[in-house]
Amino acid sequence: MITENSLTIAVDFDGTIVEHKYPDIGNEMLFAFATLKALQKKGHKLILWTFRNGAALDAAVAYCKSNGIEFYAINKNFPEEEINASTSRKINADIFIDDRNVGGFLGWSEIWQLLHPEGGSFNHQLKAPDAHRNFKTSKRSWLRNLFKSNDSL
Repeated sequence: MITENSLTIAVDFDGTIVEHKYPDIGNEMLFAFATLKALQKKGHKLILWTFRNGAALDAAVAYCKSNGIEFYAINKNFPEEEINASTSRKINADIFIDDRNVGGFLGWSEIWQLLHPEGGSFNHQLKAPDAHRNFKTSKRSWLRNLFKSNDSL
């Protein structure tokens, strides 16, 4: 159900959907699949945008599919796009969700709140209860983390 208010959202895999274990697949990040499913239900187009290719990419796509997420496109702007030497790997997206963002990965619950502050249906039920251990909170702002020093702030 893509609408005129739909966003195109590029989502990284390692460190964002799952913990970093490349080339293996890490444990699910807290609320990753619940949030991705809720975003799709709201009509957003999700693009898997990852460094992975070949068998490692196939494994990531299969893992996501086994958890109920099928992406609109994978490492390209639309499913029919032909990738060749002259094609840019730059994705045309409204939002990029990646652990390498300035300030780091916010966490899926925070991302949901930023994209849909009005609330809406979001199933916080965990498929992988151990995902709580990989969610880190910081009492410092992203700007302070950017300019962190040895002294305690």
